[in-house]
Amino acid sequence: MRSLRDFTSGVGFFFQGLGWVARHGRWWLFGLIPALIAFAVYVAALILLGTHATDLAAFLTPFAESWGWRDLFRTMVGILLFLGGLALAVLTFTALTLAIGEPFYERLSAEVDPLPDAEEQPWWRTLPRSLRDSLITLFYVLLFTIPLFFLGFVPVVGQTVVPVLGALVSGFFLTVELTTLVLERRGMARKQRFALLRADKASALGFGVVGFLLFLVPFVAVIAMPAAVAGAALLVRTHLTPTHNPHSHPIP
Repeated sequence: MRSLRDFTSGVGFFFQGLGWVARHGRWWLFGLIPALIAFAVYVAALILLGTHATDLAAFLTPFAESWGWRDLFRTMVGILLFLGGLALAVLTFTALTLAIGEPFYERLSAEVDPLPDAEEQPWWRTLPRSLRDSLITLFYVLLFTIPLFFLGFVPVVGQTVVPVLGALVSGFFLTVELTTLVLERRGMARKQRFALLRADKASALGFGVVGFLLFLVPFVAVIAMPAAVAGAALLVRTHLTPTHNPHSHPIP
């Protein structure tokens, strides 16, 4: 019962973030800039993939050259390649947007979650570490989602259990990405951040799953990104670390 309450509470923090940026329109517009840049990059990449999917499928399946149903097979492979690219775009949108917009979202996060005695570091110093942590997180995401992708072709299970598991996995790691800035400002390294979120999986899942589902809608991901950053700051500030000392766990 408590897990359900925590899950619902996590969902609520996402919408609290939406309410915060709605009341502070200037910060919402400020946070849209990197999201729009990332969105444009993904749209261009997906258009390129879509227009060359059949050629790429032919390159990857030379063994099908003599098949009578070669064209149909390669069309199916091309569709799967595009869907895989789309899924990868959804999974990596947050990481890329945060990487592009780190100086933007650091300011937004600090506005939502003011820590007077926190030691703020220039974004160019934290960027290499953030990119490294994002790649490690992506590795874990793919470790779960690649098997789930292939399980999706299993009748019944692939249409019922797999989408739910996929949303839970993607939601958790979305929370990992979105809480990185606010937890780093509290001096928490990657392993400590993971441990904190694993200790309160229900609220982390509630926050991340609603964000993941909204981010599946193309332009909604752009509009909701500042709200997600604000919501993550509120989740950490009022629920995960309400009494945390920002200097108790210095980042190496």
